[in-house]
Amino acid sequence: MLVSQILKEKATQGVLTVTKDTTVADAAALLSKEKVGAVIVSEDGVHVQGIVSERDIVRELGARGTGCLTDPVSALMTEKLIGCEPGDRAISVLQKMTEGRFRHMPVMEGDKMVGLVSIGDVVKARLEELSQQAESLKSMIMGY
Repeated sequence: MLVSQILKEKATQGVLTVTKDTTVADAAALLSKEKVGAVIVSEDGVHVQGIVSERDIVRELGARGTGCLTDPVSALMTEKLIGCEPGDRAISVLQKMTEGRFRHMPVMEGDKMVGLVSIGDVVKARLEELSQQAESLKSMIMGY
């Protein structure tokens, strides 16, 4: 399955973004409210400057305590992101996420973000793909 197909099948369209000066507390509140694991840091919603995940926030809370909540997200965001393209296959995205040990990946067309996929999105797509392959093989064997 292609990343473009995963994006089409997602329940929610669009990507949640915050600006670099958004506080960590506000980013955490947005993650909680929207029930997502990460937000993209972008001034215009298209050009990616970084990403802040729940892991980033918890790691900083554990290291520094609640004092980090008033910091801007720019203080703890990951700036060097690995992205994918709409034409990439789910299996290659899953491999990049597993090797990099991250759960969210921006989908890019050139320097513009067109979506965001989570490891859950990619695993779901891969399981559907494997199920379809199994059904096809079963049909071939059974002569349907």
